[in-house]
Amino acid sequence: MKITFPHMGNLWISAKALLEGLNLEVVVPPPCTKKTLSLGVLHAPEFICLPLKINLGNYIEAAEKGADTIIIAGGRGPCRFGYYCRLEKEIMDDLGYNYEMIVLEPPEKSFFEVIQDIRAIAKCSMLQIMNAVRTAWLKCCVVDEIERKVQMIRARESCPGLADGIYKEALKDIDSAQRGKEIISIKRRAFEALNEVPVDPKREIVRIALVGEIYTILEPFANQNIEKHLGKLGAEVKRSLYLSSWVNDHLLGGVLPLESTKEACRLAAPYLNYFVGGHGRETVGSAVKFSREGFDGIIQIAPLTCGPEIVAEAILPEIYLSEGVPVMTIYMDEQTGEAGLITRLEAFVDMTRRIKFSEKDSDLLILRG
Repeated sequence: MKITFPHMGNLWISAKALLEGLNLEVVVPPPCTKKTLSLGVLHAPEFICLPLKINLGNYIEAAEKGADTIIIAGGRGPCRFGYYCRLEKEIMDDLGYNYEMIVLEPPEKSFFEVIQDIRAIAKCSMLQIMNAVRTAWLKCCVVDEIERKVQMIRARESCPGLADGIYKEALKDIDSAQRGKEIISIKRRAFEALNEVPVDPKREIVRIALVGEIYTILEPFANQNIEKHLGKLGAEVKRSLYLSSWVNDHLLGGVLPLESTKEACRLAAPYLNYFVGGHGRETVGSAVKFSREGFDGIIQIAPLTCGPEIVAEAILPEIYLSEGVPVMTIYMDEQTGEAGLITRLEAFVDMTRRIKFSEKDSDLLILRG
């Protein structure tokens, strides 16, 4: 069995560590590129959301490297992600790829349900499974910690690209690391290097929060590297979702003291008090949360036609009226152009900077597209 999985940001590092720790042969798909997207667009339904199209491209490219088994998370509620496994399986079968599909559904009660699913795949001892889970989890958390630091430095560095270079090297080292002490050492060295990056103390920094659908937030190819673009414009970015917090909420039952979406759901209650699928309710609550934390602007990112995020978008103007923080919505699909995206980001960041540093109000604070 040669097992693969779809890309979603830095998920591949933790997924690879987990599966290799279970003595499974892993085929990591090539990084997402225009070729990946083109393969998915060619074979997916025209109006399906962007993540599925990129996933299909991942699977086709992984099959060319010998993969024969796909492992993917399941989902619940009125979001098409819960049906991805069925649709992708049928499409891959029609294309002649004899993939076996393994779906890890969200646990009903506890993380041990996930452990049982893993045991069914790998046939390993409980000790080996727990060691693999521990290593994968540590890599996931360390990657997120370094990423948060990079998001802060990127907006302030005097020579754009230095922080990203350190980040890229750290990811490579974390992927190769086998032991916990080694992973912690890589984190320490990365932080030391990032602290040495020259910064411009006179730069007028704005803080921008990214909210929305998890895939388009976490996968740089899907969001056209929006975080890097914002950083170059002098915007410090924070996301509503990080991989470690998502795993803690959805697979570990929220048992660890990490930032959780439960707070966002509580804050969303006056505007949206029920589950609408995907991360729609979390988007609303996160917008309220970031507004109250003093962020200068909020950008909602979602795949075109994403139902839960369309619901959230309709509510965001009400949050602006209550909280007073500018909001912009960006939908992503295969037609999204980088030049147009950068133009919109430049305008939004310039507006938030004028509001913050000139202390003048603006009438154009809800931007959609």
